[in-house]
Amino acid sequence: MTTRAAILAAAQELFAERGFERATVRDIAGRAGVNQALLFRYFGSKDELFRAAIADQGRRVLDEGPVDGLLGRLLARALEPTGAEAQGHWLQAALRSSGHDEGASAIRRELGDEYVRALSSLTDDPDSELCADLLLAWLLGIGLMRSVHRREPLASADPATVAHHVLRAAQVLLADVDVNFPPP
Repeated sequence: MTTRAAILAAAQELFAERGFERATVRDIAGRAGVNQALLFRYFGSKDELFRAAIADQGRRVLDEGPVDGLLGRLLARALEPTGAEAQGHWLQAALRSSGHDEGASAIRRELGDEYVRALSSLTDDPDSELCADLLLAWLLGIGLMRSVHRREPLASADPATVAHHVLRAAQVLLADVDVNFPPP
């Protein structure tokens, strides 16, 4: 793993665990096994590191497959068990950092805009961007209720069952587009 990738991975983990405000540059550098000066050389500031961490995760999900499977891939991450490494850290980081202005701006810019553009391309509905925003809001809410608040019965529900209901409703918002849930 390159130094830049190690710093990015450590940042993703700590932003997910603590949120933007409580994740320190010192702790991120320590977890990556580098000094703070090297972290600043690669990323310039904590804000830029956060933006890069969110963008890296978001683009990875976009690049994993065709756009018609994007909603299923996002949903699969939201439904993974709490603490699962595969959670991708972006959801936890987004939820724990949304109160921070720069963090919220990065999330909107790096995740929301690209996801809305991709999801809205699946339908000809004149409200396609609104429908895509609604789906993203629903996914964040599912992630929040399942992994942060641990609200039952959602927290312990079978991911395939939850995915079945969510994707069935998503087909209505996306004007009967066939959306896919990745196999386990």
